[in-house]
Amino acid sequence: MKFLEGDGAKLKIALNVIILSAALWGVSRRDVSYTETTAFENAMIDSFAPMQKSVSYIQEQLSDFVEHYLANVNASKENVDLHKKVKELESELFSFEEVALENIRLKDLLEFGKGVKRRKVLAQVVAWNANSDFRVLRIDKGIKDGIKVQSTVVTSDGLVGYIYRITDSFADILTIVDSNNRVDGLIERTRSHGILEGDSNSKTQMKYVTTTDPVILGDLVLTSGLGNIYPKGIRIGVVTRIEKESHGIEQEIEVTPAVDFSRLEEVVVLVSDEGSDHKMEWEALDDPEHSRKN
Repeated sequence: MKFLEGDGAKLKIALNVIILSAALWGVSRRDVSYTETTAFENAMIDSFAPMQKSVSYIQEQLSDFVEHYLANVNASKENVDLHKKVKELESELFSFEEVALENIRLKDLLEFGKGVKRRKVLAQVVAWNANSDFRVLRIDKGIKDGIKVQSTVVTSDGLVGYIYRITDSFADILTIVDSNNRVDGLIERTRSHGILEGDSNSKTQMKYVTTTDPVILGDLVLTSGLGNIYPKGIRIGVVTRIEKESHGIEQEIEVTPAVDFSRLEEVVVLVSDEGSDHKMEWEALDDPEHSRKN
């Protein structure tokens, strides 16, 4: 009995060795480059392949979208930075252009009136009061800059007015278009004298010119130099309207100022070394000595 059991165990071991050897030989002889699928595997592949293809396509599109989105975000940030830089450069360029234009204006101002023997103080216009009663400019120079009351104020275009109020750092100019300002004028061509007063239309009216004076449109009007406020020969404006009354002895003459007050930025104050107690223009006109001269 024990003999039979020993032979059975040996037989089992021998069979296992034979089966294992056959399996190893089969694996070694198998072609791994080609595997024949079953009908079930074919059905599974045909069912899931389209879905896998769709998933792969969605993944690709999503990846492209994310990449393009990130690229666009970066490009947008770069565009914002570039736009900001362009604005900064444009601002700098505008500042340079303004400085260049200002230098041109200042050069013209400094060149103007070289023959006028008065000290010149360059000033910036900082305020403008144009209510119904006054036409006043304020500048950023005052007593500490050597400016005095009744100093003449001009530009390279012509006469602006005179200083009528002053502080340490600022001064107010009563312009020639103010009705309270009076200037003794001279028509360059005919040498006719008259008094110019401002009106409400930013013009000046030249009064006391007789109808016998042959004034024409376009005549240039200059300061006469009377009164020691305005030096002689400064442009006031040009004649733009003339009215003659048949029964009157005087002409009504409108003079448009040479200075464009709406664009005024810088002025030159002509400061006399004399005191500021001299007579005003209209006071000097009432002087008997002046009457005898005329």
